[in-house]
Amino acid sequence: MTTNFIETSIQEIKETVKDKNVLLALSGGVDSAVCAALLHKAIGKQLTCVYVDHGLMRKNESEEIMSVFKDGLGLNLIKIDAENLFLEKLKGVTDPEMKRKIIGKTFIDVFEKYGEEAGAVDFLAQGTIYPDIVESGKNEDDVIKSHHNVGGLPSVIKFGGLIEPLKSLYKDDVREVGLALGLPKNVVMRQPFPGPGLAVRIIGEITKEKLDLLREADYIYRTEIEKAGLDIWQYFAVLTGMKTVGIRDGKRSYEYILALRAVLSKDGMTAYIAKIPYEVLENIVEKITKNVNGINRVVYDITNKPSATIDWE
Repeated sequence: MTTNFIETSIQEIKETVKDKNVLLALSGGVDSAVCAALLHKAIGKQLTCVYVDHGLMRKNESEEIMSVFKDGLGLNLIKIDAENLFLEKLKGVTDPEMKRKIIGKTFIDVFEKYGEEAGAVDFLAQGTIYPDIVESGKNEDDVIKSHHNVGGLPSVIKFGGLIEPLKSLYKDDVREVGLALGLPKNVVMRQPFPGPGLAVRIIGEITKEKLDLLREADYIYRTEIEKAGLDIWQYFAVLTGMKTVGIRDGKRSYEYILALRAVLSKDGMTAYIAKIPYEVLENIVEKITKNVNGINRVVYDITNKPSATIDWE
């Protein structure tokens, strides 16, 4: 199945693109990475990958993306620093669907501007997969949560066409395709990360201060899970919009509650809580509350999907 999918997709991409150029939004996640590899195999130098650094990534992630994809895989990858633009657009916004719509629209605006400056950009490619389409719904009543590469698209795109070679696949299928294409295992097996980044892991308004707090706490959490050798499909931290009274340096503190999330899944359509050993959780909580000023309480989310989604927003 995987080999047939790759061969068929490459043929379809070649027939669609012909001698024209393709611009791909590369986030560094599994979906866009596999999409990039597939397109690169099909059209080579006709593909330009653009990584928009929206300032909503995890700690050290932007540097790792450039190292892996530009230096390691040799893709034609261009980085655009747009942190200030995204933070300005998100200022004062608290509604999760509005966040996703704004981020999606801003992504496209940035690509359109790059396309106009670069010239001769005929197609926009995206790593959309089937669960993205299902969750975004056919109309407003069906929406579970909009994905920036589905619900956030403006009605008019200044490109000749849209290419989404993975839109019929689930996450586990995408990983199989990535391995078959020769992508490094650490890239293909990387845990899912939402297109809107940490914006949907911060409840309420997005600020640089909150992003920095979450980055540090999330880094500690992920590092300790890796050290413990636990096999978990997806795990991350969420900065809630709530503050509680606590104690820091012997004095009263009033700081944020951090929520930890860890789930087991195959395709992202359903998910079950990961039963992290209590001693591991205790160690994680101690390190976060001791080292991250601004967070004095940590809770663990034990809700399956459904009734909850994996990400909080």
